[in-house]
Amino acid sequence: MFADVLIIGTGISGLSFAIKLAMNDPEISMVLISKDQVSEGNTKYAQGGIAVVSDFEKDSFEKHIQDTLIAGDGACNPEVVKFVVEEGKDRLKELMNWGTQFDTQQENLHLVKEGGHSEKRVVHYKDHTGLHIQQALVSKIKSFPNIQILENHTLVDLITDHHSTQKHDRCYGAYVISREEESILKISAKITVLCTGGAGSLYAHSTNPAIATGDGLGAAYRAKVHMDKLPFVQFHPTALYHKVNGNTFLITEAVRGAGAKLRNSSGERFMDQYDSRKELAPRDIVARAIQKEIQKQEEKFVSLDCSDLTVETWKKRFPNIYETCSSLEIHLPQDMIPVVPAAHYFCGGIQVNSKSESKLKGLYSIGECSSTGLHGANRLASNSLLEALVFSHRAALDVLDALKKELPDPSFYDTLPEWKGDTYSNSVEIKEIHHLRLKLQEVMTNHVGIFKTSEGLQQADIEMLEIYNKVQEIYNQDRLTHGLCELRNMVSIAHLIIKQAQSITENKGVFYNQDYA
Repeated sequence: MFADVLIIGTGISGLSFAIKLAMNDPEISMVLISKDQVSEGNTKYAQGGIAVVSDFEKDSFEKHIQDTLIAGDGACNPEVVKFVVEEGKDRLKELMNWGTQFDTQQENLHLVKEGGHSEKRVVHYKDHTGLHIQQALVSKIKSFPNIQILENHTLVDLITDHHSTQKHDRCYGAYVISREEESILKISAKITVLCTGGAGSLYAHSTNPAIATGDGLGAAYRAKVHMDKLPFVQFHPTALYHKVNGNTFLITEAVRGAGAKLRNSSGERFMDQYDSRKELAPRDIVARAIQKEIQKQEEKFVSLDCSDLTVETWKKRFPNIYETCSSLEIHLPQDMIPVVPAAHYFCGGIQVNSKSESKLKGLYSIGECSSTGLHGANRLASNSLLEALVFSHRAALDVLDALKKELPDPSFYDTLPEWKGDTYSNSVEIKEIHHLRLKLQEVMTNHVGIFKTSEGLQQADIEMLEIYNKVQEIYNQDRLTHGLCELRNMVSIAHLIIKQAQSITENKGVFYNQDYA
């Protein structure tokens, strides 16, 4: 296959980028790759909302900028923070024009306050904002005839000069594997855009879906694209302790913003011992506080006391959480919700410029798989969807210009090789891949989680090398399956996280080595 633009990932980043490009030039051919159904992805699971300054009587761009810089613990790029915050209002308006609705109050957007924010500025749709955004964007994307959607395909590798006899120093597309037939397809393209999200599945407990295996990050790493700040993994403080259909269920920060309190197993409210902002301190502080409390007690969770919230508030503002808790016999508001921290968001990723272009020509990265300079050492709550909208817009405008510049001759793309190697699997291999994936998650959770030590990171490095060697042994036997493809990406990123973590010599934001405390 060939396309002017290949977009890998169908969350808010990939979809809004494709919409913007199609609206500006309906002649540009696009292929949009979805790892699962086009409706699946991290965006769908975002409960909170989008942080955008809209009430200028109480709020201001400067306040939002300062909140972001404070949360980022001195590691943000101030110029990036400024333009993201200032451009957010226009991008939100655009999103609404594309069919997304948000809750209102007296004809104005209903705004809520989350941890680290000095004012109410988070727009939302009840407690499933991401799902609503995803549905609106999917509906919009299907109206463009120049966008071809391939569902159930996973990124294997980027096509670079390594695959060509000619050297243009650029990315030429990607190889992807069908999840159903497990056949490998070559898609060459003038421009390739990675919108593949993070890699929450590296950890045993993650608010991300199981498909968040760092595919774009792994492929970029193997293509020698520069990666930045990967060890800065944000853990959401409050995930439901009980699994729901085998998955970790998020309890949005907005519940604490509405008045819920954290209590340990003795019933004591403990956050005032850790930060003057208490339950609404930035996520890294709250997550570490909860983890410390858990280490002090027998119970493996702390509790969220929601007694100050009325039943009406739950049903109107948080119906998804209310129904999920009810299904587990947790009766709100009188019962407390057992919660634990869970891997939630990668603050680092593929290093890009202000237009989302990586250091490899022809390759762009948008959203969680990118490192833009916005988040620094810790992402401010609800800034991720904002970042995706702003950088998708900027990337689309830059790609429009890039397609007009001198590019390799169209006949060159025909010379790029097909994927070499058979694709078959057997039950022994499938079981081994599953076992290695669980082992990887165990190593990352035990040694590269909220709390780290230099000795633990060294041990993780040793154990990850053993996993890597076993994965390479399977891979070199030409048995590339969907499961092996995911595991290969996970191992690549886990290795890089460990190596980068060993080079960090101070605690900052979400990165915390107990040896430096």
